[in-house]
Amino acid sequence: MSDAKIVRVGLGLYIFNEKHQVLLGLRKSAHGNGTWCPPGGHMEYGESFEEGAAREAKEETGLIISPLDVVLADVTNVFFAESGKHYITLNMITHRFDGEPQIMEPDKCAKWCWFDENDLPSNMFLPAANFLKKHKLSEY
Repeated sequence: MSDAKIVRVGLGLYIFNEKHQVLLGLRKSAHGNGTWCPPGGHMEYGESFEEGAAREAKEETGLIISPLDVVLADVTNVFFAESGKHYITLNMITHRFDGEPQIMEPDKCAKWCWFDENDLPSNMFLPAANFLKKHKLSEY
């Protein structure tokens, strides 16, 4: 089944602090290595979009987020030509969290940084880049 052509569901959670900066992580995994993206991952069977986004954020950053504080902003459809992977990514938003971002998965993320909308890194992970082509973070 490893070479089956399937479409996966990904989640990305744009977390905003009190200064309206967004949290992005520098990817270390083979898929998107060296690019920046919000916390996220794969949706799991039986969970809501909001539950999945809150779970992934906690697993990756240690931040505690209530699914009730997460909203769906947009959906992107991305085919990664180099790997042959196809993802539908749910781009989620929250302004409420508890804690400070930490590196919880050092094999996947080199660091977490807060960015102003006008000073985002140019090397964004493809789903995030596609989302940001359509939306300004100031909309949220």
